[in-house]
Amino acid sequence: MKSTAETKEVLLKLFPIRKSAAQKADFREWVMREMKAAGCRCKEERYGKTNGSVNVVAGDPDRATVFLVAHYDTPSRMLVPNFVSPTNVPAHFLYHFVTAFLLLALALVVSFAVTFPINQPRATFPLFIILAIGVLFWTAFGPANRSNANGNTSGVAALLAIAARMPRDKRVCFVFLDNSERNFLGAKAFRRQHMSAGDNCLFINFDCVGDGDHFLFMLSRVCRWDGDLINALLDAFPAQGRKRVHVLDKGLMYYPSDHKKFKFHVAVCACRRQAGLGYYIPHLRSRRDTVLETENIDYLAEGMARFLPLYLQQAGESVSKK
Repeated sequence: MKSTAETKEVLLKLFPIRKSAAQKADFREWVMREMKAAGCRCKEERYGKTNGSVNVVAGDPDRATVFLVAHYDTPSRMLVPNFVSPTNVPAHFLYHFVTAFLLLALALVVSFAVTFPINQPRATFPLFIILAIGVLFWTAFGPANRSNANGNTSGVAALLAIAARMPRDKRVCFVFLDNSERNFLGAKAFRRQHMSAGDNCLFINFDCVGDGDHFLFMLSRVCRWDGDLINALLDAFPAQGRKRVHVLDKGLMYYPSDHKKFKFHVAVCACRRQAGLGYYIPHLRSRRDTVLETENIDYLAEGMARFLPLYLQQAGESVSKK
């Protein structure tokens, strides 16, 4: 397989946008070749016209106990950059509330500016409704964002780098999920297709891991009691230069991504940190989403190459004792 730098260059130059059906198909063809070169058996899973998702599955989902996942689709551009603060939930929601309020206020001002000069005040409210719906439509279905280095080209690069560094193990399965930007349809479909795995296996989701020196490993509530998992993560990811891992097993967190569809999950993201604000991810769904640090990807891949054998061994020993 290619080096991390080579993979990054290919992804950003050949597959910067993965939004249309044709763009996604070209990407899937390429990523399946890359995973096969790493020794993985690959297939596409299609879930019908209603769902419309096509996931790439590398490994045997019926025999795996650990799933490494990342969504490969890319979003539309927002009128203002998306902002995520996983551990500062009030700041996260305040930003989005204020943004929505300002956009609606702008729509109202435009409505007045259009209708009053022509003496049509009754048309103000209908025009406001049309503009408000237009803003919502633009956010969900607008033109493709052309810069997606961190969200989520970085997650795709992480899965490829991990696959290149670890020996094949039937207990580990890689899944490139589709339609995360459409209410996590790919993750929903995968869980329905593999109900037992979705309810009983560990899912580690890599989403926005390319920009920032602080890696947050956010455990679901049921995983917070898993001492083997926590110990394996702490042992596998020592501090390295500026890079720090924070295993979060308590407190309020909010990180909307595909892991929410699986019971036992760890969400992984890279964050910047600022005093008074805490951890945050900037520039998502905007033209400024251009940072994908190869150092981040290599750090995660090397850590996961240590984590997986350690965790699988500890989990196996725990099962044997029971």
